[in-house]
Amino acid sequence: MTAVNNELSISRLINAAPSKVWKAWSKPEHLARWWIPHPIECKVVKLDLRPGGGFETRMREGDGDFKPHVKACFLDIVPEQRLVWTTTLGEGWRPTEPWLALTAIITFAAEGNGTHYSARVMHKNAADSRKHEEMGFQEGWGTTIDQLAAFVEHLE
Repeated sequence: MTAVNNELSISRLINAAPSKVWKAWSKPEHLARWWIPHPIECKVVKLDLRPGGGFETRMREGDGDFKPHVKACFLDIVPEQRLVWTTTLGEGWRPTEPWLALTAIITFAAEGNGTHYSARVMHKNAADSRKHEEMGFQEGWGTTIDQLAAFVEHLE
């Protein structure tokens, strides 16, 4: 993990081709399996992979109600290479006021027989970046990447 002013980043080498990692990201039923650290349950409400498309997930612990997790707008999509989304816009480019404003750039780069998976998360200021880091950015995002890596090992 690195923190540069208002940015956090994390990356891992995943033992699967970018096509498999993309498949895990691009199908709601797959994303729900790894997107939130277990044992928290994820529900994918919207995954409209196009610029301006909505991205919404909800989460729940135990038998509780599903609560908001991410509500965002995709800015850029390059299949098997890059996803860019922001919480500062909702579906259709509509401005929002999220509890944590961020823009995430997720990249998938072929490396040997695997994928170098990187997440660069930009915040509006250094204080928000520190808040996200203190909330457990490294542990949370790291856990989800580990879950993604385990999931794609069994994905056809």
